[in-house]
Amino acid sequence: MSGIDTLPPLREVIATYQLAAKKSLGQNFLLDLNLTAKIARLAGDLTQADILEIGPGPGGLTRGLLAEGARQVLAIEKDPRCMPALAEIADHYPGRLTCINGDALTVDPLVHLRAPIKVAANLPYNVGTELLVRWLTPPTWPPFWQSLTLMFQREVAQRITAEPGSKAYGRLAVLAQWRSTPQIVMELPPEAFSPPPKVNSAVVHLTALPEPRFPADPAVLNKVVAAAFNQRRKMLRSALKAVSPVIEDHLIAAGIKPTERAEQVPLEGFCALARSLASA
Repeated sequence: MSGIDTLPPLREVIATYQLAAKKSLGQNFLLDLNLTAKIARLAGDLTQADILEIGPGPGGLTRGLLAEGARQVLAIEKDPRCMPALAEIADHYPGRLTCINGDALTVDPLVHLRAPIKVAANLPYNVGTELLVRWLTPPTWPPFWQSLTLMFQREVAQRITAEPGSKAYGRLAVLAQWRSTPQIVMELPPEAFSPPPKVNSAVVHLTALPEPRFPADPAVLNKVVAAAFNQRRKMLRSALKAVSPVIEDHLIAAGIKPTERAEQVPLEGFCALARSLASA
């Protein structure tokens, strides 16, 4: 029996269903159910929300979310080997867990969820950043989610929360901080996982803002930020030359020195530049 429910400990589940982690699927299983329950609590009050979980594996975080009172959990798992273990959890929490064997990049979760929706996941390393960018750049805002509580490699977590002027500051920081409030809420060492990854991990909690912090056309902002950070060592007048033939005029209009580099420009500056370009 585990500490949070009467289901077997995760090591026993992994042995029973022969769930050796696959590197090709970016799997690193978090086995301490006290930790998974703590991560679930970091997502806030779950009792009135549906939860989307990506990559549940043997179900450690899934059990934490359900034990903490999640109204409904939708777990999308690519590895078919994990489905029997997840079915056991679904039986233990009748009517509250739906499991889909599929790819999170192609499955539409909204068919199975009702608002309000929160996302909580120990994301597979190989798709984590791509999923985050998708959730931060939907066609309309506000998004389908109220909050994201996500496990990343610590380096990725630092890029999401980075301040201007730091080496970690880049496109991910601008996208995340434009439309949400991100913060690192927990750090975990490699030995918390099986198998232990080569890097530390961190949980980032992002709360969606009702409106972006500063007005800007999303497509123009994304284009500008991508171009600026793709050549982050260059001055902006060079890095953004392909964006506009008169980029220096737009930079000056936005209050940015053309000789500055991308990492020196705050979020507000990028938004001002996007507005100037859009108006032209």
